[in-house]
Amino acid sequence: MFFLDATAWTLENMIIRITAAFVLGALIGIDRGAKRRGGGARTDAAVCVGAAIVMMTGQYMEVRYPGASDMARMASQVVSGVGFLGAGSILVTGHQVKGLTSAAGIWICACVGLAAGIGFLDGAVLATAILLGGLHILPWAEEKVYQHSRYVILYIEAVEGGVTTELLRRFRDDGCKVDVFEVDRSGLEMRSVAISTTIRIPAGMNKEEYVDSLMEIIGVLSIDSM
Repeated sequence: MFFLDATAWTLENMIIRITAAFVLGALIGIDRGAKRRGGGARTDAAVCVGAAIVMMTGQYMEVRYPGASDMARMASQVVSGVGFLGAGSILVTGHQVKGLTSAAGIWICACVGLAAGIGFLDGAVLATAILLGGLHILPWAEEKVYQHSRYVILYIEAVEGGVTTELLRRFRDDGCKVDVFEVDRSGLEMRSVAISTTIRIPAGMNKEEYVDSLMEIIGVLSIDSM
């Protein structure tokens, strides 16, 4: 049933577990580092090895002091505790959020380390392979799907006044469905507002051309689209 079984408590298996955790964590980190993303090989390898050590310590305590410890509880503490590392890699700049994938990668490394630490090498290797493959395939798939999506997120900077009303009227007249429409007036002293909106553009209408046409509205200073 298991191809890579290292669950027995032996010195050889301990070396295999720690080495597997280090290698798998480093592979995930190298993939993130190659894309100039957060995490990196050293961070992910350290997280993976640390999680493996926690799991091995739990098994050691169970071997030496049967019934006095709970390996599942130690594993749950790693899964929840590694969150502070992931939170540190998330950056919010203006209307963009960066680092979510890196944070998820650090969390995954902890999970892979737990699997390797308990000797479940099949799951650790398989999870790493699927993760690395998925991270390369999903961007391509997302691009293909998003090309046909009618939804667009707009970040609009405009002068204070009747621009918000004019935008809503324009969306309604053009047949656009407004899902989200938020106005930030924190820049009131500069007589400007920041508008965040998500709209669904009718079929047959070019998204890029429509976004460019919104610049013709008097009072619109700039538009960023996603």
